[in-house]
Amino acid sequence: MIGPTGQPQPKTLPPWSSMMRLSDFDYHLPDELIAQTPIEPRDTSRLLMLPKGDGAIGHRLFRELPELLHAGDLLVFNNTRVIPARLAVHKITGGRGEILLLRQIDLLQWEAFVGGKGARVGTRYTLDGAAATAEVVAVLDGPRRVVSFSEDIRALLGGAGEMPLPPYIHERLADPERYQTVYARIPGSAAAPTAGLHFTPELLARLAEAGIERAEVTLHVGSDTFQPVQVDDVSQHHMHGEWCTLPPETAVAIAAARARGSRVIAVGTTTTRTLEAAAAAQGGALGAFAGLVDLFITPGYGWRVVDGLITNFHLPRSTLLMLVSALAGRERVLSAYETAKQAGYRFFSFGDAMLIV
Repeated sequence: MIGPTGQPQPKTLPPWSSMMRLSDFDYHLPDELIAQTPIEPRDTSRLLMLPKGDGAIGHRLFRELPELLHAGDLLVFNNTRVIPARLAVHKITGGRGEILLLRQIDLLQWEAFVGGKGARVGTRYTLDGAAATAEVVAVLDGPRRVVSFSEDIRALLGGAGEMPLPPYIHERLADPERYQTVYARIPGSAAAPTAGLHFTPELLARLAEAGIERAEVTLHVGSDTFQPVQVDDVSQHHMHGEWCTLPPETAVAIAAARARGSRVIAVGTTTTRTLEAAAAAQGGALGAFAGLVDLFITPGYGWRVVDGLITNFHLPRSTLLMLVSALAGRERVLSAYETAKQAGYRFFSFGDAMLIV
């Protein structure tokens, strides 16, 4: 993790993960429960209520959220915006490939997934639909590379890039804005913070009318969303850094919620990691923060900021499922997933949601 001063923080394995195995977070999901298209309107998705502790599971609609929260609760949103990060390319020596932008390093260089054979240092590509070229300048782990472009690629993405939908979505998205939250403002993500896809402007207005407070952070979703866990001992999994910002006004809003005894509820796992990583980097206190975050949250984690969570249903064996299990308990979460399957809930990015409070 990079601290608020810009200095690297010591990397240590989380002790709460030491006894966890990857198989502890596995479950079977029928393909027909993977949502292929977003529901309309956004807030008519289903909402599974999972109380922390021993409370009974409930079934509601997402648009009922103002009735399910308390006046004074603080919802924290991730305001990142997805960029058209998927680029079709051709190797200059021949052959097709693909570059998926993950994180901008400087004006010309990006961390990216590079698909296709022979993506070694020095491999050069031409971009379909643009005159720019790209060159691999460093090989990271797996398909991750550092790619240098001949010009600032951001200006070309509107013509050359495509929306990077997850690989389990096979339907073409008619309206790319449906893979953006209605409050998305700051471009930089390779994937949407999908818990926020359920909100509409009308629902946000009703939440405000109900006395529910709102604040924002920014985390640009990158490789951690795509990176599978490939080790059986969960404590050995390495999270790659994603850039986040927690503005001063959000730190003030959280302090005010704490002072009045209200709950801080994160909208999505990316918001959760931003809040907890910022607090960890500052010794438990929470102030303005900006830096790379590689916090790995698994059961046994000591929560500093987040009291509740709005989230979608996540892939088996994923770090996102581990984070949710850290908040509500692994066995309880997996049991809730079984209940959701039996009730026909829709899973993953365009699927239904859970509220854990």
